[in-house]
Amino acid sequence: MGIDWVKLFELVVSSALINNFVFTMFLGLCIFFGVSKKMETAVGMSITFTAVMVVSAALSWVVYTFIMVPLDLGFLKIIVFIGIVAAFVQSADIIMKKVSPTMYYKLGVYLALITTNCIIIAVPLKNAGEHYNFFESMAFALGSGIGFGLALIIMASIREKLEVADVPAPFRGLPISFILASLIALAFTGFSGLITL
Repeated sequence: MGIDWVKLFELVVSSALINNFVFTMFLGLCIFFGVSKKMETAVGMSITFTAVMVVSAALSWVVYTFIMVPLDLGFLKIIVFIGIVAAFVQSADIIMKKVSPTMYYKLGVYLALITTNCIIIAVPLKNAGEHYNFFESMAFALGSGIGFGLALIIMASIREKLEVADVPAPFRGLPISFILASLIALAFTGFSGLITL
């Protein structure tokens, strides 16, 4: 059985743009609003989040396919996937603290919040629910990570401009951020119907 490159491409595009977790499903908003104040932290979190998502999706797929399904332990998906993500994020936390301490301190508490982020857990759950093979799981995880990174970078670029803009007092801070997010989400609906899976 060969690799269906068209389907993999469709999965990446679909999960990044059409079914973007932030703008169409409104998941992961805690990190989205918390880290998107500055472009530097948004880019750092995008890379970290995508790496964690892809590796945890790969580990979850292997554990689910080769251990949980044969032993009929599918009902433990959420607990096992959270454990896998937590172990990997803890490792990433330690590595980032040693390799890039400045980025580690800039990301702060949001790095630890990756563990319980609903997008990180949603990807392996959707992979298991849709019965994706390994390559499809990786394509979906990569596209979801790219979509989250795209959302962060778009929002950070606008919020940095708003720091010097004349925003009315009642809308400063989080209120204008919610308005911006809703307008970007509205723009992302333009991608719907681009690819039908």
